Amino acid sequence: MNKIKNLPNYITALRIIGTLSLLFTEPFGKPFFIIYTLAGVTDVLDGAIARKTKCTSEFGAKLDSAADLLFYAVMILKIFTKLLEKVVRPIWIAVSIIVAMRLAAYITALVKYHCFASLHTYLNKLTGFSVFCTPYMYNTQYLNVFCVILCTIAFLSSAEELCVHFTRKNYRSNLKTIFEKE
Repeated sequence: MNKIKNLPNYITALRIIGTLSLLFTEPFGKPFFIIYTLAGVTDVLDGAIARKTKCTSEFGAKLDSAADLLFYAVMILKIFTKLLEKVVRPIWIAVSIIVAMRLAAYITALVKYHCFASLHTYLNKLTGFSVFCTPYMYNTQYLNVFCVILCTIAFLSSAEELCVHFTRKNYRSNLKTIFEKE
């Protein structure tokens, strides 16, 4: 039973290993997309298995959030300069505002709850999925349109998380929407 209980965390650990291995691949090449896709699949599987086997935990949620942040950091390192060449400037201004809001949410939660706090809301999940899809859109004519849609979702997600941290008394990582009762 203990192995099943830890299975979601092992899957998250695989995502961390896969994410780190992306540092050694050429962006948008076949090995990159294979590892990238597998990392995305493990992101979906860890939470689904944890919920299905009733093995969710605060540690697992924090490990998942840490894996997500590492994944975003590696993606910034690997594809940021490539995106700079193709994505129009107004989108980068929007990205800067979104990042500032996200940092404000993290700082607010740190001050208020005395811990790192990242919510698993529907909008955060949709943002994560949209960010994940970005490399697949890179070589299409729709990259900038996709990025506008992504920024809209990410803005709403960041605003929701910031509002939650300002208005809620207690931290609840599994909160799905700002409209849930405390």
